[in-house]
Amino acid sequence: MDLLTVLPPVVAIAIAIIWRNVYAALIVALVLSETLIAGFNPGIGALEAIDRTVAVFEGTGNTRILLFCLLIGALIAFMRDSGGVAATAKAMINSGFARTRRRAELAVAGTGSAIFVETNVSLLSSGVLGRPLYDAHGLSRERLAYIIDSTSAPISVILLINGWGAYALGLIEQYEFDNAVAVVAGSVPWNFYALLTLAGVYLTAFSGKVFGPMRTADARLEQHTEEQGPAPTKASYMWLPLLVMVGGALAFMTWTGGGNPINGSGSQSILWSIALAVLVAGLLLLKDRVFSAGELQRKAFQGIGEMVPLVTVLLLSIALGASLRALGTGDYIAAIAAGTLPAMAVPAILFLAAGLTSFMTGTSWGTYGILIPIAMPLAQALGIPPSLALAAVLGGGVFGDHCSPISDTTLIASVAAGTDHLSHVRTQMPYAVAAALVAAAMYLVAGLLV
Repeated sequence: MDLLTVLPPVVAIAIAIIWRNVYAALIVALVLSETLIAGFNPGIGALEAIDRTVAVFEGTGNTRILLFCLLIGALIAFMRDSGGVAATAKAMINSGFARTRRRAELAVAGTGSAIFVETNVSLLSSGVLGRPLYDAHGLSRERLAYIIDSTSAPISVILLINGWGAYALGLIEQYEFDNAVAVVAGSVPWNFYALLTLAGVYLTAFSGKVFGPMRTADARLEQHTEEQGPAPTKASYMWLPLLVMVGGALAFMTWTGGGNPINGSGSQSILWSIALAVLVAGLLLLKDRVFSAGELQRKAFQGIGEMVPLVTVLLLSIALGASLRALGTGDYIAAIAAGTLPAMAVPAILFLAAGLTSFMTGTSWGTYGILIPIAMPLAQALGIPPSLALAAVLGGGVFGDHCSPISDTTLIASVAAGTDHLSHVRTQMPYAVAAALVAAAMYLVAGLLV
């Protein structure tokens, strides 16, 4: 039975890659997982799959994320159809700030890196900003999705003054370390995958060179005529709502954290901030008579409707993740990694185990909850620096998340960039795998030296 626990994610990934149908992949995997939990009874498994999906809404955090993604659609519609996005892009190009391809990519990468407090806010802000800039310079949306996806999580797991740091701290505080904060902070220089991924982003932006399927995506775009969008109007129709959203998220996280944003509620803060941003954008467009109240309402529901297919994928991904946790998929993979291991190979094996677990389950944070309780006792027993073991798990979780077609973060990156989800996974994977191979080798060296 233990070996069968890896079957649902394997089936999901196979269907997603071969048939390019992520909906079928998630539904089949979810029913299969629940069938295994129900003792190989497919009828009960199908019914339990429905209940598992409904149970997603029992978690307020999940519900907030789903609502957040729907409201993203309304905000994007307001900014796009008002001409605000086009005006911002035109202003940046005319000012010289994003006149060249290199400057445009650096502007997007810099935006994603600067907003390290919350990954969803980082993805949305840099994605919406990057769309017109990449279109203007003949750069593919897949390339944009890679840039924003490869800055948001890697920068968040390095600059740990956010929910990622608080989560990691909470997981290791139960162990008898002299200074748990120092262990978390000490993981930064050991987080080879995140550092290499960020280096790859800025190298791509500086050089303009891409490889693998990404090159084909750029070439395909350049052969098509660029579609005409709304005429430029006022840049404030874009930057003001975005400023409200980002500033609101920081303010609400500080408020919900009792004065400390690290302790704040990320899901609550981003939902409040996106709602506030939609309200501000709507009032601004009404005041300037860009749209009537009826037109504004239609635009909002049109934008929300555009997000429904992708939010459905996110809903199914969350349900599948919960089902796999109940099935014990992550625990089984972690147990294999925690067998009889030579001490020198432990950091590399922890990195690869975290990557595999995250890839199979579609969640980096869920991977941390599974593997950090294994990695810390291993480090203590084998005399490995705990910061090194922690970094291997943190970086591996981000790696698997980057490659997995059932990852919610990868999905949101696709939404923010406005590209096909599986196309984003396919074009980003060579970059993620290349960084992971180098990182694994570096962990082997580190295991020899410590």
